[in-house]
Amino acid sequence: MKAGGLINRMGFNNHGVYNLVENVKKSHFGGVLGINIGKNKDTPVEQGKDDYLTCMEKVYPYAGYIAVNISSPNTPGLRTLQFGEALDDLLLATKNKQTTLQAYHHKYVPVAVKIAPDMTEAELIQVADSLVRHNIDGVIATNTTTGRELVQGMDYCGKTGGLSGRPLQLRSTDVIRQLSAELQGKLPIIGVGGIDSLIAAREKMAAGASLIQIYSGFIFHGPRLVKDIVSDI
Repeated sequence: MKAGGLINRMGFNNHGVYNLVENVKKSHFGGVLGINIGKNKDTPVEQGKDDYLTCMEKVYPYAGYIAVNISSPNTPGLRTLQFGEALDDLLLATKNKQTTLQAYHHKYVPVAVKIAPDMTEAELIQVADSLVRHNIDGVIATNTTTGRELVQGMDYCGKTGGLSGRPLQLRSTDVIRQLSAELQGKLPIIGVGGIDSLIAAREKMAAGASLIQIYSGFIFHGPRLVKDIVSDI
């Protein structure tokens, strides 16, 4: 899609957590490695927690932090894990698993929860409350959006999948601002969504993000975008 927007509907298409671990073992990356985990597409939502715990156990020794992704729009039913008892149950199990793995591996690997931009203010308040109550280490805001308001009439706007890039920029920043007001610094916010310039990065941080991530920006602007932001932020 043109105008700095990108639709993807890949989901978690990969060869599984065992293959991921083998690839990580072979790498020589020296930075902070975040490993994203989620449930399998064909796992019923009611049993999704087991997938997360299995993935946590396998990636824990190799991760700088673990992103618990409950917001991919391309995995059926996944986003229902963001709310109410389903969220509390997952977060409780995740923290318990983290404690067990910390004792076994003698190191603490932070856990961040990645949320969607397509929530109401009331829903965001509930999510923030759950994150604090369960002592989650951070929140990643946000994943891609299912909304198409800003791209109506453009080529391919009706395609299914998560929309990222410039059309997500304002919404993700607004979510960060609302989260920051609720969290009051109790856990860090990792800002992501439409960061395509130094100004966009500064906007995310002004809204309350402590860290930022770039995805679509790499496609539209290349690695130099990172250098420009890091040099001038």
